Amino acid sequence: MKKMKLYEDDDKMIDLISDNYSMLQGLGAFGIRLGFGDKTVREVCQEQDVDSYTFLTVVNFLINGYTPNNSDERISVKTLLGYLRASHRYFLDFQLPTIRKKLEESLSKGDRLASLILRLYDEYDHDIRLHMKYEEKTLFPYVEALLRGEQKPNYNVDIFAKHHSDTTGKFQELKNIIIKYLPHDGLANNQLTTTLYDIYNNEEWLQNHSNVEEVLFVPAIRLLEQHLKTDDVSARISSMIQQAENKESISEREKDIIICLVQGMSNKEIAAQLYISVNTVITHRRNIVRKLQIHSLAGLTIYAIANGLIDSKAIYNK
Repeated sequence: MKKMKLYEDDDKMIDLISDNYSMLQGLGAFGIRLGFGDKTVREVCQEQDVDSYTFLTVVNFLINGYTPNNSDERISVKTLLGYLRASHRYFLDFQLPTIRKKLEESLSKGDRLASLILRLYDEYDHDIRLHMKYEEKTLFPYVEALLRGEQKPNYNVDIFAKHHSDTTGKFQELKNIIIKYLPHDGLANNQLTTTLYDIYNNEEWLQNHSNVEEVLFVPAIRLLEQHLKTDDVSARISSMIQQAENKESISEREKDIIICLVQGMSNKEIAAQLYISVNTVITHRRNIVRKLQIHSLAGLTIYAIANGLIDSKAIYNK
């Protein structure tokens, strides 16, 4: 039976599980191993390298519906991604095959109706696998790219959210058929009842899984996207500023040319002064004009004074 309370870091992990045994599967999805004794949630999470805030957010959401603010930046996208991916593996590799095996064992062999029910189950199994495979092949790699600081221009989490289908109703028809049309006696009935109970439990699990994706995971991804966009704009502005600075960045040799020009020297005199060819002087002068966008001698003089290349008194005393 679930205990309606908000669990915190200082609560003992054993108390959390004892109050809410349904969270056992959640422990495995977070990668938390059993055998933690009387340690607190904080201690267990620290020892097993799990973000305790994200773990408790999921726990409190599933247990009593506590929903954090959509702008809560403390939720770890990486931790949620690992949790959802492990949940997929548990459900696809263990739960679905286990339920089918139990269902097959509880139905009368050779019964035409039994084979139709198994076929119906297989169709639902296929639909759920497609749903989860899409997330694993499209959404999860996209989130991993975001965590690396990469953005894909043709995809975002809103596209996923818009087409995110609810898988919780997949077993409804199957449950109704079993309850209404397959009465059995003795052992077979007990087996079928047990299997039906598992189907109900897994339908609840699917509902919880879907809710975690929509209420916790999607907003957390959206925040990550927004941060990357902000960082990208900042990076572009910085790049533009750097480019602008580079345009005005001149070499030491070009500074020598400017000083000579301001002092009134001709190209030939500059070449002799700096021991370079006249053609080299002309090339430097073109580069100076391109970088500084200054074409006049007066403009170069102002630039030279402003940047400390020449003393203004030397110009005025000439």
